[in-house]
Amino acid sequence: MEEIRASMAGNIWKITVKPGDVVEEGQDVVILESMKMEIPIAAEDGGTVKELMVAEGDFVNEGDIIAIIE
Repeated sequence: MEEIRASMAGNIWKITVKPGDVVEEGQDVVILESMKMEIPIAAEDGGTVKELMVAEGDFVNEGDIIAIIE
């Protein structure tokens, strides 16, 4: 099981997957907005999205869990 974490503080601008989706290694899971920049957060390993811990518009801190992939 992989926990995808925020690489920096910012707002969740867009979620590109939903629970049950199969993702590949390197596929973007969410787009984080920080300091007027859009930063993609990608899965490090392939698998199935088990749970999203955030919603679009949520604020996250660096290290917060964004999604869980099995």
